[in-house]
Amino acid sequence: MTMTTFEPGCAHHVRRVHDSFSRQGVMHTLGARLGAVTPGAVDITLDWGPGLTQQHGFLHAGVVATVLDSACGYAGFTLMSEDSAVLTIEFKINLLSPAKGERFRMEGRVIKPGRTITVCEGRAYALAGSSEKLIATMGCTLMAVSGRDGIQG
Repeated sequence: MTMTTFEPGCAHHVRRVHDSFSRQGVMHTLGARLGAVTPGAVDITLDWGPGLTQQHGFLHAGVVATVLDSACGYAGFTLMSEDSAVLTIEFKINLLSPAKGERFRMEGRVIKPGRTITVCEGRAYALAGSSEKLIATMGCTLMAVSGRDGIQG
């Protein structure tokens, strides 16, 4: 298998991520939207909504983890070979502050790309007005998958 090299600004990786993201039912259910997509970096945004909260009205930690996982996964996906799909094999989340905001930005960034295994970091920010607060970080390990039935990019 050969790695596909993506040039900054290349429309191919952006289209691949958008196509895959559009098939994610959970992102649609949560109301998450794809933001910036560049090689090794993906942002996903989400508005606060009462159906996404825990008992204190904060965005639920499971929602934060779900969207951060997707941001990291798609960041890694931008650097994977064209015939690969991506699956998360491990993540750890640090919840730093209650997820209180009007909207949220989850950032996934590749730290170490590899042919099979890619390591990413994620950061989640709560946004209110013009203020922004870091609410969570994630360490995420991804696997490039190819040649498996039912798993596509």
